[in-house]
Amino acid sequence: MNDKPSPFVFEANEEAKRFAPATERNRDSIAEVLGNVLPQQGTVLEIASGTGEHIVHFAAAFPNLVWQPSDYDELGIASIAAWTMETGLSNVKSPLRIDANAEDWPIDHADAVLCINMVHISPWSATLGLMAKAAQILPENGLLYLYGPYRQSERPTAPSNADFDASLKARNPEWGLRLVEDVANAAQGFRLERIVEMPANNLSLIFRRA
Repeated sequence: MNDKPSPFVFEANEEAKRFAPATERNRDSIAEVLGNVLPQQGTVLEIASGTGEHIVHFAAAFPNLVWQPSDYDELGIASIAAWTMETGLSNVKSPLRIDANAEDWPIDHADAVLCINMVHISPWSATLGLMAKAAQILPENGLLYLYGPYRQSERPTAPSNADFDASLKARNPEWGLRLVEDVANAAQGFRLERIVEMPANNLSLIFRRA
């Protein structure tokens, strides 16, 4: 099943808590990758936490870590808080309002940074801001994990990804699937350690702070 349209489909059965249908389909495969790359302890900052479903799932799977959700959208902030309250997880902090493109973030240290399904549904400047600020707050060898659909210059784009790219650009010309090579070149201060192929033609990009 293709999970590409999910960033634009939110289902709610309560005032604050929202659902992204793709989360249930991809969270376990993402957690499997994270289990091999996350630090043993410390704080994990998620940029663009969206509904909050991912971070509560990861917080339950990795209870030795402190999880810091964030989002730019106020509805997202409310949904994250609602999910956290419902699950009762003590290792999830109150969500921060963070614009990835802002010069200053309200956090000055993290041991890992995650960003799931943001790069293709935001202006390129948001990715540049993410890279710049993550480089400032992560320690040497700290993890920057990106997940989503990407293009690769030496590999054909899957038809579903090509269609998704076209639909994104029709919604907003500043959106679209990015080339892995462009993302890696923008990641000043990082090295691209590994690319992991994921279900539904998505990729996990594993960066380490140089």
